[in-house]
Amino acid sequence: MKTHSSELNTDWRKVASSIYRKPRDSKIYGSVDIDITELETFIAEKRKQGVKTTLTHLITLIIGRALREEVPELNTYIKRGKVVRRKNIDAMVSVLLKGDEMGSVKIENADQLTVSELSDVITDKIRQSRQGDENSTMRSKHLLSSVAWPFRNWIFNLYKIVTIDWGLSFPWVNLSSDSFGSYLVSNIGTLGLDTGYGALLPSSNVSVVMIIGKVYKKPVVINDEILIRKVFTLSATLDHRVVDGAHGGKLFRFIKFMIKNPQLLDGKP
Repeated sequence: MKTHSSELNTDWRKVASSIYRKPRDSKIYGSVDIDITELETFIAEKRKQGVKTTLTHLITLIIGRALREEVPELNTYIKRGKVVRRKNIDAMVSVLLKGDEMGSVKIENADQLTVSELSDVITDKIRQSRQGDENSTMRSKHLLSSVAWPFRNWIFNLYKIVTIDWGLSFPWVNLSSDSFGSYLVSNIGTLGLDTGYGALLPSSNVSVVMIIGKVYKKPVVINDEILIRKVFTLSATLDHRVVDGAHGGKLFRFIKFMIKNPQLLDGKP
C-alpha cells in the first residue's frame, strides 16, 4: 500500500509537529485485554515442530505486518517539522541480558519474516548481545554512561539536537535519526507485571511502544456461555504527532484479528 506525501502531511500533522514537543506532551495511551487461547495453542504446535517461538515473537511479527498492511501511516517519524516515511519496518525488542540488565535487539524488516525466521533471528540476536556483540544503540548507551556528569547531559543533548531535532545521520559514527526502528515491543509479563506503559524515548524517533502484560485466566462470555480463557493486556504508548485515535483503533483491530487467526503468520507476506 502506497501513501503519497500529501496524505501523510495532513493539516493536523503539520500543526501537531509545531505545537507538541517530542515526546513530553504528545503521548497517547491505550490498552486492551486480548484472548490468546488460540494463540497459545498455535505456539504449542510450533514448539512441537521445533520452532522456539514465544508470545513476544508473535506480537512483534503481528505489529510489523500491521504497519505494512493496515496502518502504514505509523511507520513514520517527524523530521524537521514533517512526517517522513521509513524505508523499512524494523522492530526493537526488549530482552533480558546478563543478570537483571535489560537490553534490546533490533530486527530489520520484521514484517517480511515468517514465524520460524523471526524466532531464529531473535534467538541469534540475543545470543550475540549476551556475548557482548550489541547493536549500535546499546553500544551508544554504554558509551554515554561512561561519561561523567554533567558532560553526559551535554553530550546527550547535542546528540538529540543533531539526530532527532535536525534529522541528521552520520552512519560512519553510528549516529542516526532512525536508529531505534519503527516500533518497540517489551514483555513485562515475564517479570511478573500485569500491565504497564512504555516511554517514548527523547533520543529516539519511535512513535509506537507496545507492552505485553502477564498472561492470566479470566472468565469470558462466548456465545452466551461463560468460559475460562487465557488473556493478557496489551498496552500502547503512541506519539500523537503521527498517531491519532483512528490509527490506534485500526492497529488494535488488526492485532486482535491476527491473534484469532495466527495461521496467517505462517506464510511469506
